[in-house]
Amino acid sequence: MMKIDNPASGSWTLENKPTSTAVKNSCHPNLKMFLAALSFAYFAKALTGSYMKSTITQLERRFEIPSYLIGIIDGSFEIGNLLVIAFVSYFGAKLHRPKIIAVGCILMSFGTFLIAMPHFIIGRYKIETSVRSSVNSTNNLSPCSASSLESTRAGDRPSILSSKGCERESSVSMWIYVFLGNVLRGIGETPVQPLGISYIDDYAQSENAALYIGCVQTISIIGPVFGYLLGSLCAKIYVDIGYVDMETVTITPGDARWVGAWWLGYLIAGIITLLSAVPFWFLPKSLPMPVEKHDTSCTPEQTRFIKDSPSMEHKFRPEEPTNLHQMAKEFLPTLKSLLGTPVYIIYLCVTIIQFNSLIGMVTYKPKYIEQHYGQSASKANFLMGMINIPAVALGMFSGGVIMKKYKLGIMGAAKFACGTSLLGYFLSLFFFAMGCENSKVAGITVAYSRAEGLSNQEQSLLSNCNLGCLCSKREWDPVCGENGITYMSPCWAGCTSSTGSGRNTVFDNCTCVALAETQTGNLTATLGQCPRQDSCDKIFPYFLALCVVSSFIISLGGTPGFVLLVRSTKPELKSLALGIHTLATRTLAGIPAPIYFGAIIDTTCLKWGSKMCAGRGACRIYNTSSYRTVYLGLTLGLRTVSFFLCIPGFALLKRHIKRQEKNALTNGNAELETLQKEDNSYTHCEQFIPVSDRNPDRETRL
Repeated sequence: MMKIDNPASGSWTLENKPTSTAVKNSCHPNLKMFLAALSFAYFAKALTGSYMKSTITQLERRFEIPSYLIGIIDGSFEIGNLLVIAFVSYFGAKLHRPKIIAVGCILMSFGTFLIAMPHFIIGRYKIETSVRSSVNSTNNLSPCSASSLESTRAGDRPSILSSKGCERESSVSMWIYVFLGNVLRGIGETPVQPLGISYIDDYAQSENAALYIGCVQTISIIGPVFGYLLGSLCAKIYVDIGYVDMETVTITPGDARWVGAWWLGYLIAGIITLLSAVPFWFLPKSLPMPVEKHDTSCTPEQTRFIKDSPSMEHKFRPEEPTNLHQMAKEFLPTLKSLLGTPVYIIYLCVTIIQFNSLIGMVTYKPKYIEQHYGQSASKANFLMGMINIPAVALGMFSGGVIMKKYKLGIMGAAKFACGTSLLGYFLSLFFFAMGCENSKVAGITVAYSRAEGLSNQEQSLLSNCNLGCLCSKREWDPVCGENGITYMSPCWAGCTSSTGSGRNTVFDNCTCVALAETQTGNLTATLGQCPRQDSCDKIFPYFLALCVVSSFIISLGGTPGFVLLVRSTKPELKSLALGIHTLATRTLAGIPAPIYFGAIIDTTCLKWGSKMCAGRGACRIYNTSSYRTVYLGLTLGLRTVSFFLCIPGFALLKRHIKRQEKNALTNGNAELETLQKEDNSYTHCEQFIPVSDRNPDRETRL
């Protein structure tokens, strides 16, 4: 490497060891601080995003909304992101990037706090129940013999509420605040990735940039793990913890009406996101440029001299004037050239379809575990965070290792990505065989007795055993009979008395339970739904094992698929190709997938809850078999369509590779011209050498 022995006289020598200046530039403390800050920001946004998905069932029950509205709320993040991504990506790169990222983190935190705000203005969560906490063991509550007035008071309670209270609830839908908060989160997240990655790429040495970006992405994978674990913790805590006496709460976390402290996690995530903005305010707009990026036309030896030149030690990248008219003029032809690449179009279509399948599946997977296998929301979130997410992360990392070890080319990457996806697809077919039967709910999934047929839902709720009870069809206050059948309420079970109070309440003389048992006597019912059958509990561990294996195998193709995208386009079109790919997947998959997945899941609901002021609320119980069919069928059906598109994709890719090989042979003699250009560039680079260095008496030691 060039070394100036005496700058005053201009004598210099060539050595092989790098100088201390190069080391200082490559390990700039501000760059380290930026890497740490960006990693923390990635962690914060990933944690909040995964926590949002973990609270889906909590939000449904708290705001009494169907699944398709939850899909709209979930997709609102992408809407906010797309609103400003073009402006931020273009103008943000010309401004103070660290401070723009800091502003984005602040917006994300404010959006997260806005999501939690309805909890503090909506009032306490009220549960429709027949249990009175003030009743002691000596006083009996008689659900069935309570006359029509008592039935109305228990089941149609909203009709006797004051009109003022109903107007307050119906005038403002509280889920709108959650929607707007998620939009604000999407707007705030926009500058983090493009400006953060470009900042690293600009001021890190070329050989280290990929490593730094990989470290940031790895840290972001940890975010969803903690997000789901936070969701699991908050789901165990009652929504109004600290405001109500927990002894008066008669439901458990496994109940379809249970709502956890969903708001608490958003406050924690908002504080973490706000803290992630602090370091960016103390970072400079630019850093010393790595010397190899000063002038790429110089030879390595010339660049090394520039690296040691005192005048170049702290050189910053010059700001190049931007010709907006020229950029706009070239945009459409460039876009036309990209969209005219058949391989890219096929790849785009395949990934959009597979992203629809992936996003829809991940969004409602915790809910599927809850409804199908009878697990609590807390346990479902815990399993997602501790089992599923690590399997995905390990699969993506392993895919990159395999790519590097076997040096897979563009065709090898395509075959590997398609092969792993196909293998994961076949493994996922076994999920259809891991089903559980519907819960036995009298009048909904089973008849009150074998002698009675099960017609439509409205008529089958009535039976000889509860005909005189005048029960409300709107209420959902399930009890479990001794016969293992769940009843919609003690009234529908025909119970005429009760003993105990609170969670210890036991309903006696339940005529419908006796009818099902075909015997008489004092048959009782207890609070809550009956537990799932033992056969379902035995299937659940196999379901989890298959989830881990299939997620790992499918994730193996993630890194090769990304490499395929980069290598199948022209070098000058890579940035645009990545931008169009991100835009298309978010617009055509991130936004619509949760909505139509939720709408289709809603069609399998057997019993809807009721809002305080009339209207349909959240679903209380689903048809398990139908839920499994539509959820898995839609997920695997979309992936089936993507595989059919892979067939012409391979043919086009093979033709593309042959064309590249032909062009490489045709341009084989271009190396001589390149050498001549390097010789000419030496003259250009000599302008960086001080005049005093051109002394003919200088000593050169190789």
